[in-house]
Amino acid sequence: MEVKIQESWKLKLSDEFEKEYFMKLVSFVREEYRTHTIYPPGSLIFNAFNLCPFDKVKVVIIGQDPYHGPGQAHGLCFSVRDGIPFPPSLVNIFKEIESDLGIPFPKSGNLERWAIQGVLLLNAILTVRANMAGSHQGKGWEQFTDSVIRILNEQKRNLVFLLWGAYAQQKGAVIDRSKHLVLESVHPSPLSATRGFFGNKHFSRCNEYLISNGIEPIKW
Repeated sequence: MEVKIQESWKLKLSDEFEKEYFMKLVSFVREEYRTHTIYPPGSLIFNAFNLCPFDKVKVVIIGQDPYHGPGQAHGLCFSVRDGIPFPPSLVNIFKEIESDLGIPFPKSGNLERWAIQGVLLLNAILTVRANMAGSHQGKGWEQFTDSVIRILNEQKRNLVFLLWGAYAQQKGAVIDRSKHLVLESVHPSPLSATRGFFGNKHFSRCNEYLISNGIEPIKW
């Protein structure tokens, strides 16, 4: 199956695109876009991959499913386009960066600036119906993104995985801790951020690890 995705990822995931579950997923997603309002726009489903080629990945942040409000989702977990109000979890991420690294609160919630430096902003589920959180769960996206994580784990070294919340931690359970740095905490959601997201210092710890392995740190 021909999938419009960045070339290095196309090579890594070519077997996945031929599997029966992925064919069914594509049929489901096409029908959803035809009959409902779906986020992100179809051209941005694989935005995380297109902005961060396989060979450039340094850090992986795992989210759950896209924002489901108008104009928010653009294919990168936690990120919103310029001009869109920051969702609460993103506000808390920026608060922790400010506390951890002294970097002032940014004017833009668009995290493309991270992606092009090598941060794969990977949602477990890549599409969602408008105003219906979790509406595309169990349709095949989870299997696809599990394969992405497995391939990264097996074929790369010295990645940093940021796993926030039980869902991301469960998804990252396969990661080889002897090859990669795995940083875990509660989710940055306002429901949990005060129970261990604030003060986790994941951003400085990530950069320290990258530097210690001769890898350019991320400008958070």
